[in-house]
Amino acid sequence: MFKALILNQQDKKTIAEICQIDESQLPEGEVLIDVDYSSLNYKDGLAITGKGKVVRQFPMVPGIDLAGQVVESKDARYQAGDNVVLTGWGVGEGHWGGMAEKANLQADWLVPLPQGMTGKQAMMIGTAGLTAMLCVQALVDAGITPESGEILVTGASGGVGSVAVTLLAQLGYRAVAVTGRVEENGELLKQLGASRVIPRSELEEPIRPLDKQLWAGAVDTAGSKILAKVLSQISYDGAVAACGLANGFDLPTTVMPFILRGVKLLGVDSVSCPYARRMAAWKRIAEILPASYYQQACNEIELEQAAEYAEAITNGQVTGRIVIKL
Repeated sequence: MFKALILNQQDKKTIAEICQIDESQLPEGEVLIDVDYSSLNYKDGLAITGKGKVVRQFPMVPGIDLAGQVVESKDARYQAGDNVVLTGWGVGEGHWGGMAEKANLQADWLVPLPQGMTGKQAMMIGTAGLTAMLCVQALVDAGITPESGEILVTGASGGVGSVAVTLLAQLGYRAVAVTGRVEENGELLKQLGASRVIPRSELEEPIRPLDKQLWAGAVDTAGSKILAKVLSQISYDGAVAACGLANGFDLPTTVMPFILRGVKLLGVDSVSCPYARRMAAWKRIAEILPASYYQQACNEIELEQAAEYAEAITNGQVTGRIVIKL
């Protein structure tokens, strides 16, 4: 028997309970894993609280990320004792995820734990960090260099934003962090590498089709009116890597930034990211992130605290990453 956080639905409400379950209850998979760590992402928060229609079937074990050791494998790529990481692939939504002491997964969903990285460190990065790296790489591939100008990072206090700030700073970019809590998070964001911090309210002003050209590029986790505002402020031939919808999934913009300034809007998805690109991103993260990153704000919690922190993360009350020790 082992411990798991199980989500069920009663009267259209999501109920989260810690249960003892048996291996035979796990869904079918090719690789059985002893889970050492999971993490709590915004999407996990939506799943656990039921605030978003994230979970596609019940009962469900949430947790879109996990790190652990292979117990047994039907796939030749993995052997017992191998350290592995999983992010994305609909795990924790349509297939039981990381918030349990064991998981049974498809081999194609896994990547080897990067050399020199611990399971906890991998979960401090997790889906959020992988997404951040893919966003930064998208800007690099679009020709945005440190000499191009400042890079705006919206939602900089969150998981994706905080890692993006650090990655950009380590690569020599001037990252401007946007947060709704400047007094509370400003100093931490500067420690992570932000050249300066601005309040989110500056992006909530009326949106013009074209505004003053302020940013060479941006990593946007917000969507909606904030992304529209950011697009209007991107400099000629600049680019925005968009990966989130914390502000909403709509986009009330015009074609003006695209056809008059050559601005590029780059969609970034980490959930179904192909293996080669995923491995390359993990390798770059291991190379770029300094040891000091892992000493920064990280909330390590027990599985029993997941529901409490899920409520907090969906209310925007969490700074930095939340790692769950199994």
